[in-house]
Amino acid sequence: MRVLVVEDEQAMAESLTWGLQAEGYVVDVADNGEDGLWKAREAAHDVIILDVMLPGLDGYQVCAQLREQGVWTPILMLTAMDEDFDHAEGLDSGADDYLAKPFSYPILLAHLRALTRRGLGERPAVLTAAGLTLDPASRAVTRDGAGLDLTSREVTVLEYLMRRQGQVVSKTELLEHCWDSAYDGGPAVVEVHVHRLRRKIDPPVGMPVILTLRGEGYLIQDDR
Repeated sequence: MRVLVVEDEQAMAESLTWGLQAEGYVVDVADNGEDGLWKAREAAHDVIILDVMLPGLDGYQVCAQLREQGVWTPILMLTAMDEDFDHAEGLDSGADDYLAKPFSYPILLAHLRALTRRGLGERPAVLTAAGLTLDPASRAVTRDGAGLDLTSREVTVLEYLMRRQGQVVSKTELLEHCWDSAYDGGPAVVEVHVHRLRRKIDPPVGMPVILTLRGEGYLIQDDR
């Protein structure tokens, strides 16, 4: 999952980046409102973490402008202010959730998981498909009850595909959501990771979990 962090405090931004990457998220960072607004418009993100007190445009203004421009990415606002009025202003500007500083990291992750579940139709807490289960909270993956040993990147790719069951996902889309902007290679890396993932998750017999639609991308069929 790809996250945009808009935070001007360098230590906080670095802490969020390190922690989110350790959980398998792909992280983009902006340290002011104008850059945050631009990055949110120019690249697809699954969720935005938006500080309120920013140089230039503040978080309320960034949020309001994104909504006015039709960008509906879920937004979690962060602030050191914990008054009812501040909460109301953030939500009224178009934010989806609100978290006051200081906060515990497990609570932040729980808020992000809740937001991504709301983002695109049904977003269950534990993902299931073709005998697989994936728990985004623990990053644990099982097949027919048996644990699978997947790398962090493999879990990230699998989670993105499972969240879009029944939809064809292109290599470009996977590259955008599962690799950070510093990666300058081509979509061949997606093929490599999907190939390795298949070797670990496919059943001994029967149809593979991840189908390839030549020229279009990859598909996990909807269990329903």
